[in-house]
Amino acid sequence: MNLNLANFLANRIAFSKQKSYSRFILRLSFAATAVSVMVMIITVCMAAGFQDAVQQKIFSFWGHLRIQEKQSSQSVMEKMTPIEKDDALIQQLAKQPGVKEIHPFATQYALIKTSSEMEGVLLKGIDGNKSWNNYSPFLKKGTIPTLEKTGFSRGILLSLQQATRLDLHVNDSIVLYFTQEGASPKARKVFIAGIFQTGIEEYDRLFALGDLRLIQQVSGWTENQIGGYELFLENPLNMEATANELYQLEQFPATWDIITARKVAPQLFDWLNMQGLTRNVLIGIMTLVALINLITCLLVVVLERVQMIGLLKAVGATDSIIQRIFLRYSLLLTATGILTGTVLALLVMVAQQQTGFIQLDESAYYLDKVVFQILPLPIILIMTGTFVVSLLTLLLPTLLVRKISPLRAIRFS
Repeated sequence: MNLNLANFLANRIAFSKQKSYSRFILRLSFAATAVSVMVMIITVCMAAGFQDAVQQKIFSFWGHLRIQEKQSSQSVMEKMTPIEKDDALIQQLAKQPGVKEIHPFATQYALIKTSSEMEGVLLKGIDGNKSWNNYSPFLKKGTIPTLEKTGFSRGILLSLQQATRLDLHVNDSIVLYFTQEGASPKARKVFIAGIFQTGIEEYDRLFALGDLRLIQQVSGWTENQIGGYELFLENPLNMEATANELYQLEQFPATWDIITARKVAPQLFDWLNMQGLTRNVLIGIMTLVALINLITCLLVVVLERVQMIGLLKAVGATDSIIQRIFLRYSLLLTATGILTGTVLALLVMVAQQQTGFIQLDESAYYLDKVVFQILPLPIILIMTGTFVVSLLTLLLPTLLVRKISPLRAIRFS
């Protein structure tokens, strides 16, 4: 019996409409393969999209690198020591490979006073209209503050959480009290230009956004003093390497420090890394489920075709040829399941991108909906890897063919 005939018999078994006990098992195995591949692809793309979206929120709020005076803690809540602007150094840093933007900033504690409530905030001072563009995606109501040519802008952005707690709205006036050691609090009347929400509870609970010149004025700093610089890079993966390169520059002040976003928000990045572990565990489980179903399916098919196996051996078919029949049959089923699962996964992801029908609790997940990042290479690797692993695994049940005696198979029938 030649290989062409073996392939013909495999196709006949696969596409036969004859009712049999194994047909339900085959359909179940096909469904399990399709669902497993679909879940694996969705899991990988969802994990990538989720991590990227949350990281972009952190990077938009803090940049990829932060330059500031050396201090004992790298916490964003710690009061900042002012540094002197060094325009020559900043121009040199901006020319370094991978550096996209550099923006001055500062932070200062303040108390928000309304007619009936008082709330503590950490005001982050933003410099220039270009710097404000990074916060536009967070804006929920109102507008970005308009910067004045002289003095400071009295418009600030208040988080939705703070505005709700204090019952404040866009264009409402409030008073900010800035406390200084050994001096009386300084009061500044401002208004709410807009309301923002990052979805990161720690930031929404604590931060308000305003003009850098307001912080300079109430802190007694000169126009040349700032809290530090935020650096935005072309590729976030190069944060550590770029930080080391910039720190080694001869002109970089010895008392300054460069902190990566991962060190500014270590808890968030550790949590994101845990999502990667969860993804790998889920992929492993779904792969195991698919393989067990395929092995069970092939065993059922082989046992149901004992008579056919005996007849084929009686007419001279070798064990390897008969194994090829069942292996080809199983791989047809596997390939169809893989393609179906891939198509279903792509349809779900595209539908989510277009409609956002899968919603999330933003207070728990930092996002209000599931975000997918469709990655062609991982999808191809999942498809190829599933097929190859299935091929190797399916070789095991075909070995049962060698144990079937032609005489006993015909008598059994």
